[in-house]
Order: sequence, then C-alpha cells, then structure tokens
Amino acid sequence: MTQKHAPSAGIRVVLVDADSMGCQLMASALKRCRDRFEVLGLASSSEEAIHMLGAHKPHVVVLGIALEDGPRAGLLVLQKIRESHHRIAAVMLLPALDRETVVQSFRGGARGVISRRDSFKALAKCIRTVHDGQVWAGTKEINYLLDALGQSKSLQLQNSDGLSQLTAREQEVTLLLAEGMTNRDIAQALHVTEHTVSNYLYRIFDRLGVSSRVQLILFALSHNQSVSSRPPESNWDQAGSKKSA
Repeated sequence: MTQKHAPSAGIRVVLVDADSMGCQLMASALKRCRDRFEVLGLASSSEEAIHMLGAHKPHVVVLGIALEDGPRAGLLVLQKIRESHHRIAAVMLLPALDRETVVQSFRGGARGVISRRDSFKALAKCIRTVHDGQVWAGTKEINYLLDALGQSKSLQLQNSDGLSQLTAREQEVTLLLAEGMTNRDIAQALHVTEHTVSNYLYRIFDRLGVSSRVQLILFALSHNQSVSSRPPESNWDQAGSKKSA
C-alpha cells in the first residue's frame, strides 16, 4: 500500500491503521491542508508498519490501535517505535479516549492521542504540534495521566524530592520544556546548543526516574509547576501547552 510522492519540504507522515479506506481518506485530507504534509505511505499491519518506518523514517506516524494482525497491535508497533525509532513522533488514533488506552498510549511513548470522531483539521493540528516537540492531549486525558502517575509507587519513590533533585539549570530546562518549547527553542533561550539541551534532558530523565518528554511534562504538572494543557475538545486552536503555529 506504499504511496510514492515527489520530494517535499513538509512534515513527513506515515499512516497506519486496519481501515485501509480510512487511511486513504486521511492521506487525501492531509494533502488538501494548507500545512504541507508529505504522506510517505500507508500500512495496515504491524509488519508492514515497522518495515515502512525503517525505510522511510517519517517525522510523524499516525497509528491506529487496531491493525490487521490484532485489535491492539498498534501498541506493539508503538513499543517498537520507542525502542528503535525514538526520533519518530507517534500519534495514537483511538476509537474513544478512554482512561486505560490513553494511559497505555502515553506510557508506550506516544506524543499525542486523538479520537476518530475528531475532524481532519484537528488531525492536521495534532500532527504539526507533535512534530514541533509538544504534546497533544486534552485536559481530561492529562488528568488520566496525572492519576496514573500518582498511583505509581515506584515513580513516587524515585521522585520523592521533586524538582529539588535538579540543578538550577536542569530545573530551567524542565520548565521550558513544560511550557511547550522544543529542544531548539530551549537552546536559543539558554544560548546553548541543541546537543547540550539533549544532554540536560538525559540527566533529568535519570534523576527523576522518567523515560520520556511526556512523563517529564506530567511530572512538572504533578508538582504544581507552571504549565497548561490543551483546551477542552470543543476548542482545538491550541495544543499541548503552546498555541500551534
């Protein structure tokens, strides 16, 4: 089902879902958006998706939870992305934004979750937002994650001292990240290189016992740091913690 397109300066996207017709509709809708998207290919099974991600190295993958080889096979692909393709931002396309699936998606490394009932316009904003290094989640989904974070005894033990475990510069990096800044934005704000920011984040992850940018943002939220989430589902003009361009 791979589709070939001329080179583009847009956001490179792969669409993965059991519904082949739905993938084709999403691809057509993205091509019509004023934002520039390059749909590199469509996949409907785990094997096909993993091969396509390795071959094309997209910026973003939109991943349905149900694939041809299983009703929750998308979560297995998400795990593979986290292990082998960590630079790819994953968006989980869900039939419903229920607590269990939302938490599993973000724990698995997703940068955003979106409902099948949402509009193509919302999907385009979601893709651009996660590509910019932000998180796409509504207030309700953020609360699901905060509840799950509070129930994680091991994480509470690791993080019992809160952000006081971090150096002043590490705290600054954490708060800038929580405000929706990308690594490039943070580097410019602090007058350092992106490589230096990445090194700070690795140390922060290790000190706090978190394993992703999403978990770090949620950690900052749970410790009453200054960060806001996407507005309710009726208003999609903002995403993550920063208005999308």
